[in-house]
Amino acid sequence: MSRLRRALIGVPLPTSAHAEERFTNAEALAILSSDALSSVAYATQEIVLVLGMAGAAALRFTLPITGLIVGLMVIVAISYRQTIKAYPQGGGSYRVSQQNLGQLPGLVAGASLSIDYVLTVAVSVAAGIAALTSYFPGLEPQRVLLCLVAVGLVMVANLRGVRSSAQLLSVPTYLFMVVVFTLLIGGAVKAGLGQLPPIGLAAQNAVLDGAHRHGHHELMAMGPVLLMRAFSSGCAALTGIEAISDSVAAFRPVEWRNARRVLVVMVLMLAVMFGGISVLAHQTGVVYVENGPTLLYQLGQEVFGSGLLLLVLQLSTLLILLLAANTAYADFPRLAAFLAQDGFLPRQLASMGDRLVFSNGILALSGLAGLLLVVFQGSVTRLIPLYAVGVFLSFTFSQSGMVVHWWKERSRGWLNKALINGLGAVITGLVGCVLLYSKFTQGAWLVVVAIPLLVAVYLKIKSHYIDVAKRLRMAGDVKLKLPAQPSQGGAPTVVLVGQLHRGSFEAIRFARTIASELVAVHVDLGLGRADAFREQWARQL
Repeated sequence: MSRLRRALIGVPLPTSAHAEERFTNAEALAILSSDALSSVAYATQEIVLVLGMAGAAALRFTLPITGLIVGLMVIVAISYRQTIKAYPQGGGSYRVSQQNLGQLPGLVAGASLSIDYVLTVAVSVAAGIAALTSYFPGLEPQRVLLCLVAVGLVMVANLRGVRSSAQLLSVPTYLFMVVVFTLLIGGAVKAGLGQLPPIGLAAQNAVLDGAHRHGHHELMAMGPVLLMRAFSSGCAALTGIEAISDSVAAFRPVEWRNARRVLVVMVLMLAVMFGGISVLAHQTGVVYVENGPTLLYQLGQEVFGSGLLLLVLQLSTLLILLLAANTAYADFPRLAAFLAQDGFLPRQLASMGDRLVFSNGILALSGLAGLLLVVFQGSVTRLIPLYAVGVFLSFTFSQSGMVVHWWKERSRGWLNKALINGLGAVITGLVGCVLLYSKFTQGAWLVVVAIPLLVAVYLKIKSHYIDVAKRLRMAGDVKLKLPAQPSQGGAPTVVLVGQLHRGSFEAIRFARTIASELVAVHVDLGLGRADAFREQWARQL
């Protein structure tokens, strides 16, 4: 087993290599942006799918809805640029909310984001495997197994460490970006030359009539609700934007400056790709119905024909959908480590593994996502209603926390910064309400139930640690007495001391009675507590 482990994830790295195990800006863009960038493969498609339920006339709202989402994207990005600089060690929703709004809001934000990260893995993998089984229908009965295999492969890649996963997973992201931009440029050129005429209205209506025959005609009279559903479906394009603010510490120095640069590039790429696909879909009149060819595939046929570029587009889409899960693998373990350091999750989640990544967090995320894929049978349709509600709740808490942060700090220009974050909080809060309202009966109620349950688990774990600490606590100002060493005999002895409390003191006392030479070793896990431990040791022993 040890040899197999080394073959899969590599030999252990020394802690001193941690500074080298960080992302360059190019690697960070690929790893931390894969979730957000991959959403262009289905964000416009979901908008068109919902609008198509009301007939061809409703499709004129595609571009206005896309414009609203792009505007929301910019507002959220500007807000998170401020968060990155204010929290250079990682300014995710949990930390910002906890420090500025209090423990309970912080836990709600942490629970919301945890659920969304698990759903990111499940939805991305399910969508990627759906693309695969569309090409090879014979694999459809093995869909769940294929999903679990895909989760396992991404898990192993991340267990190998930051550098290894970055080098392995960067290529598909950049390939997808290049192919999509080629599609958009090719579409613009063809449209300018008059070689890309829109499909006829009769053909468009025929496709939409097919959607009505599948049971969607009842939505035709529900104008506002239909528009809200289309908007909320398109908001999937914003999932993953917070990933960079969560992982500032994973960048090379100067961390916050590099993180802000990557965030700007990511949002620019995302806005252009998402907006461009919506414009191209509107120009060509391409529509999408459930279980039919994907919108991106249809656009590829219009622009590339049926040649090699169409195949490359489909393969790169499949790969980036599978690798979009990697954003969650970059951030969930860090979030879990923050919660564990504060005592709300088992402390094993705060420790780095052999390859200087939070291995236990990676394993936990894989297990939870695998469980969801089994329960929901790897179905994107059944998983997608649960998606994005949690992330907008965490957006709102994070931006509200930043308003309080600026109010407390009152540094130069604090009022303008507070207004920016305040605007972000109001808008993301309203969008979160729209998402919850439009998706509640489709499955979002599960998220509403899961968040308080998860918060209750956090509080129970914290209560357990507090209870154990009370039992082990010793008076901090008392000089502890150790027995004399044996006059003869004994053996050299080493005692590992994580904390100096009643349990470890009794171990030291016993070791002193049998040791010819006694050495106590405390291992600093990088949590910044070594100096406090050294001071306590000098004071009490």
